[in-house]
Amino acid sequence: MSTAFKSLAVAGAVATALASTATTVSAASKEKCFGVSLAGKNDCAAGPGTTCAGSSVVDYQGNAWSLVEAGTCTELELPAQADGTPRKGSLEALERDLPA
Repeated sequence: MSTAFKSLAVAGAVATALASTATTVSAASKEKCFGVSLAGKNDCAAGPGTTCAGSSVVDYQGNAWSLVEAGTCTELELPAQADGTPRKGSLEALERDLPA
């Protein structure tokens, strides 16, 4: 192997390792937040009525989650429920706004 080829191989390995670390750090700064996504915009499932990404059928569905910046879930400003009750995100699945 030539020196240039070896250098290129090492540079590629280092770049791959750095990309993997960046993805892990990015994911670590996120948390699952239930009840904050719009219909069809959830990141994945939490219970009956969802299967995975994009499967929620109700806005702010309580058992569907989206990834949000860590520490912001319960502070997100959401529209009030139909009866005027404030709607907040949760770190655990909720029993509100579930599909009929």
